[in-house]
Amino acid sequence: MKFNESKFNKHWQDKNLSELGKFQRGKSKHRPRNDQVLFENGIYPLVQTGDIKEANLYIQQHKEAYNEIGLSQSKLWKKNTLCITIAANIAETALLAYPMCFPDSVVGFNAYPHESSELFMHYVFTYIKKSIQNSATGSIQDNINIDYLTQLKFKIPNKVYQDKIASILSSLDNKIELNNRINSELENLAKTIYDYWFVQFDFPDENSKPYKSSGGKMVYNQELKREIPAGWEVKILANIADITMGQSPAGSSYNEEKKGEIFFQGSTDFGWRFPIVRQYTNEPNRMAKKGDILLSVRAPVGTLNIADNDCCIGRGLAAIRSKYEFNSYLFYVMKYFKTIFDHLDNSGTTFGSITKDDLFNLKLVYPNEEHLKKYDLMISKYNQIILNNQKQNQQLTQLRDWLLPMLMNGQITIK
Repeated sequence: MKFNESKFNKHWQDKNLSELGKFQRGKSKHRPRNDQVLFENGIYPLVQTGDIKEANLYIQQHKEAYNEIGLSQSKLWKKNTLCITIAANIAETALLAYPMCFPDSVVGFNAYPHESSELFMHYVFTYIKKSIQNSATGSIQDNINIDYLTQLKFKIPNKVYQDKIASILSSLDNKIELNNRINSELENLAKTIYDYWFVQFDFPDENSKPYKSSGGKMVYNQELKREIPAGWEVKILANIADITMGQSPAGSSYNEEKKGEIFFQGSTDFGWRFPIVRQYTNEPNRMAKKGDILLSVRAPVGTLNIADNDCCIGRGLAAIRSKYEFNSYLFYVMKYFKTIFDHLDNSGTTFGSITKDDLFNLKLVYPNEEHLKKYDLMISKYNQIILNNQKQNQQLTQLRDWLLPMLMNGQITIK
């Protein structure tokens, strides 16, 4: 079976994908794979199947790194290697933005320069991803192997034409990548300002100098056992936010046909900043409003997103909305709590979920209204840019996905 055969590309060559480049399985020989001896003071980037799934075109960052011991039982792959997942999130692909290691649940592809490119092959696999996933569904553990990949057949145009196809599609993906980087920088800036103002208490005083560092009055708070700025209060989250705990509707009410209310179950539905709509329900129970902060209350506890529409939320989520229209401030309050949750996880404390009572009673230092308004006014401008970029990315993604099959089956001709 040739996945892209059509009346428009009869003049293209029939090829096994193995004729276009070399497929090699990743390496991770040591067991257990999470043994800390592999990671202490690590400098060699390691990516997993989840990192590949999260990437758009290039894998731009890594969460873990091997040391020399870790590298000795693995392999460092060169920049631009195409990563293909063969277990868990199967048939997901992305290219390495810099040299990285990956485990044997990932296959690396390096093109023969005169036959193809890693970039073109990324779009080949994007085109056939659903077919591969469907063929693997139903096994004891959904997966594929390297022999399966090498024997796949495809109608392949000449190298020059491949490059034209890849150029058109990657121009859209590169713009998506740029928007994502801008959004990430804006979010990092907003978080930095939050930390500077509301954690270190160096918000601008009346002379535009950092408050605490310039000798601003601090008072000892017995409840928190620390000093806070004079005039600020200690509150619990329920004092400043309306909180709705998710409750899943009946299982039979779910559908993927865009009927009823959008339904989000947990952080697996999260994209960047706005969730990815996968399911709907005809029997909504607990609802979140557009603009509400969505918080994962199950592992990974504290993962955040923002509802882009009114939606139904399941047990894995809570919806949080400021009582005083300071949602930008509240978002970064929850980002701050996420760092605390992560610390508990990393310290070995069992923290697989957060209860309603614990969530409602999270304690925070609450600023005076003047600084809340200043922060929210500034950050709301960043949020608008992020929203505009995200909407543009949705349009670019739709255009790319519309063009992809027609370019791959020759229905659209490139001059």
